[in-house]
Amino acid sequence: MTAKFRFAPSPTGFLHVGNARLALINWLYAKKTGGQFVLRLDDTDEERSTEEYAVGIQDDLTWLGLDWDDLKKQSSRKEEYDRAIDALKSSGRVYACYETAEELEYKRKRQIARKMPPVYDRSALKLTEDEIEKFKAEGRKPHWRFLLDQEKVTWQDDVRGEVSVDCASMSDPVLIRSDGRPLYHLPSVVDDIDFGITHVIRGEDHVSNTALHIQIFKALGADVPAFAHLPLLMGPDGGPLSKREGSQSLRELRGTGLEPMSINSLLARLGTSDNVDAQGDLAAVVEGFDINRFSRAAAKFDPAELKNINARILHEMSWEQASKRLNLEGATEAFWLAVRGNLETIKDAEGWWNVVCGPITPVVEDPEFLAKAAELLPEGPLDAGSWKIWTTAVKDALGVKGKALFMPLRQALTGRSHGPEMNNMLVLIGREKALARLAGKQA
Repeated sequence: MTAKFRFAPSPTGFLHVGNARLALINWLYAKKTGGQFVLRLDDTDEERSTEEYAVGIQDDLTWLGLDWDDLKKQSSRKEEYDRAIDALKSSGRVYACYETAEELEYKRKRQIARKMPPVYDRSALKLTEDEIEKFKAEGRKPHWRFLLDQEKVTWQDDVRGEVSVDCASMSDPVLIRSDGRPLYHLPSVVDDIDFGITHVIRGEDHVSNTALHIQIFKALGADVPAFAHLPLLMGPDGGPLSKREGSQSLRELRGTGLEPMSINSLLARLGTSDNVDAQGDLAAVVEGFDINRFSRAAAKFDPAELKNINARILHEMSWEQASKRLNLEGATEAFWLAVRGNLETIKDAEGWWNVVCGPITPVVEDPEFLAKAAELLPEGPLDAGSWKIWTTAVKDALGVKGKALFMPLRQALTGRSHGPEMNNMLVLIGREKALARLAGKQA
């Protein structure tokens, strides 16, 4: 049987790092096993779900390189959910409840005050026909709860090992709201059944949900998929992710000029003991993927590490790849090879292109030194050897060496104190602009 995985975001916002990690790991597992990857939009929340976010999620996944075999939307599947709830009603696994939100909150507070667990007391199961008719006369419409078997549910988790959850300590979950709309649990299980999902990989915050989902799978007479629960991402200090550290949207990360493969490279290894390799394509990430490498330990996301990986990818990026990313008219392979080792993001290349093309304001602290250096600039076309010939001549003629020799020339020619190797930059800048900048002119 073909393995099937799914990523099921709610289109109530743009994707964040944590969402992207789950999407990536499901996608990698699907590719590793020759399976399929389904994108399911959990858009039953009509108030918060928008088409803008739905499109944005698809755009972000495409940017990461994560294609999908099928796209499903829960908003188009009301009939399937209705059939499932009818089946559960027929089998006695769901029951009508008439408490208002205020009444349920009052019960909860009383239980807490008595130091009792705030678990629903199933009082709806004890209602008489007269009480039900009275509620109906008041205009109350019921919400529907799933009748949990009060037993331990155990499964072999691909990340956490054997997991056991005692459902006796849980409230019967609400599956259908009083307005008739299904809540998360029912559509999620029905979709997994109908779409033939064989593996469900999600965050560890869903462990208790999985226990009750397994009961719903069985109540609907369906096979139970395999489960894996990944630890949630933490900040570099072990605390919750702050907005600064990475809970911003992928759209914002894209805006900073990060490469999608820097995000893929890091997120594919977070939570494992493996070193993070800066990979240039997803095929290499698939090759090194193993779900068994993930541990239960907290996974720390460090934006500084992400930036370092991004830089490493750029430093190895070929001109063929870079030419598709750069939006610099006239840029050449020679330019890219000269500057790529000094880039943190692809956007940094624009600054160095401005240095090459000009005009820039040269930094001139010793005009007399630069004037004499200009006289010694080799005649004829400049090439990769011209810088060494020139600086050797300046050193011999003026008796300067080291930083006192190289820094004034770099600052005059580039306007900066650090950057790419000057033997390459001198050729790119050219004789005319070099002489003008040595004379202190904007060029």
